[in-house]
Formats: sequence, structure tokens, C-alpha cells
Amino acid sequence: MNRTGRILLVTALVAVVAMAFRVSWNALRDIANAIGADATAAMLYPFVVDGLMALALVATLVLADRDRTFALRVLGTYTLASLVLNYVHGLVPKLHGATVDWGRLADWDPANWALVLLATSLPVGSIYFGSDLVAKVLHHRPTPIPTPVANAEESTETVSNRSTADLTESTPQPVPAAPVRMPDPVAVDFLKSILPLKPVPTALAPTAAPAIERRGVAAESTPPRRATGRVPEVARSSRPRRTPDQLLAEARTVTSDWPDAKLTAEGIRLAVHTSPKNARTLRETLRAERDGTVKAG
Repeated sequence: MNRTGRILLVTALVAVVAMAFRVSWNALRDIANAIGADATAAMLYPFVVDGLMALALVATLVLADRDRTFALRVLGTYTLASLVLNYVHGLVPKLHGATVDWGRLADWDPANWALVLLATSLPVGSIYFGSDLVAKVLHHRPTPIPTPVANAEESTETVSNRSTADLTESTPQPVPAAPVRMPDPVAVDFLKSILPLKPVPTALAPTAAPAIERRGVAAESTPPRRATGRVPEVARSSRPRRTPDQLLAEARTVTSDWPDAKLTAEGIRLAVHTSPKNARTLRETLRAERDGTVKAG
């Protein structure tokens, strides 16, 4: 559709909506008078109901996802409320001349109460739902539309060129294999060989060996040997060597208050500072003494 057709269509729709609003405005004004509104409030009452319908329709076109669902629900609720009030206006002729009793929209009390509640709650709902829809529209961020690629082939080639440039080492080109020529088949006579025999040399001529040139080679240096011998007195341990009896006496002193569970070879070795072999011997001796099989010397 061209631009002129769109303008004509929008103009026609606006005219139809304006005429429909004028028809609904008359019914809603009489309803407002019946529920106690003054002249100014009764004149503005149709804008509260049908105006919010228009606002919800615009919000439905702008918003998306859950916000659009909310706007559609508001639009449907106020459309249904306007339809009910227009229907009541047509059923009650007294509303046309404003001769109906104040706050009386139906003869049956429950129906009258429900209609009065509906008519009086619509302005409050317009304040709440209208403010919410305006806030949602102002804070709405449309999803950006991705721009189409002008030439997909050029884009693919650019990406492939970038990928090739990022390689640290280029891939070598495959080397074509040289064709191997097979020898031609030779007919063979099974009765008599036609191949000439190769003469066998009787003796090989001596070949003079080339002279070996002698060059000076530096002698390989041998690594220095580690000095061996007796350990000097300074490097030796200052602790005198203990006899087995001394080790046993020291072990008895250290482990006198140890429980049986703590009496291990590793614990004795760390406490007495001896070798693992001596620690195991001391452990067996001390355990035997604790069992009473050997008397402590």
C-alpha cells in the first residue's frame, strides 16, 4: 500500500473511532449523573473509560512480552466495562432524561450494587492502570534489529582470511607424488633362457686406499675427581658414640611416662636420636620389660 492509501485508511479509522466515542460518551455521561457525579465530572467520565481503552491500545502496539499481555488485559477489561454500562443505559429509559433515582441503575438490588460498584471503580482503575501503562511505555527499550549482511560471500571470505592470518604457522602445501613407471613385461621362454649371462670377473683389481690425513686433536680433559679420605675432626659430630646400654638407659628415661600405644620405633628414634635399627631394638626391649619378661637393669 502506498503512502496515500495509508493516510486515507488512518483517517477513516480515526473518524469511525471518534463517532463511536461520541455515541458511548452519551451513555457514560448519563451513568455518571446517576451515580452522583456533577456536570463537569459527568462530562469527563467518558474520557476516563474510553480514553484508557485508547491508551491501552497504543501501549499494546509499543510494548512486548509480559507488558503487552498486561496492556491487552487492561484493554479487554475496560472494553467489557464500557459495553456493560452502555447496555444498562439502553435497558433503563429513565437514565436518558436523568429522572432516575440517585444511585439506582437496576431494580434488583444485587444487580444495582454490582453496577454502581463497576461505575464508581472505573475512574480509580484508570488512575492506576493508566499510570502503570505510561511508565511501562516510557521505560520500554525496543530490541535492536540486526542489520542484514550486504554480501554474505564477502563476509565469509573476510572471516576465512582473518582466520588464516591468525595462524602462527602456515599449513604446508601438499606435495604431489611422482608417478612411478612400472617396467614393461618381458616374455619368458620356459624351455630356454634367452637372457645373456653376465660375465663374472676372475679377480678384482686392487684399489689403493686414500691416505688418512692426520690432524692434531686436543686431548680430552678428565673431570676432577672428588677428594676422598678421612673426615676432618671439625666436620665430625661432637656427640660421642653411645653404647647399647647407654641407649637403653636413655630410652627408659625418655619413655617412662609414655603409654603403650605411643611406644613405637619412630617415636623412640626421634626422642633418643638414634638409627631406625637401634630404635626397633629398643622398642622390643622396652615392651618386653613392660610385659615383665625382662627385668630392668
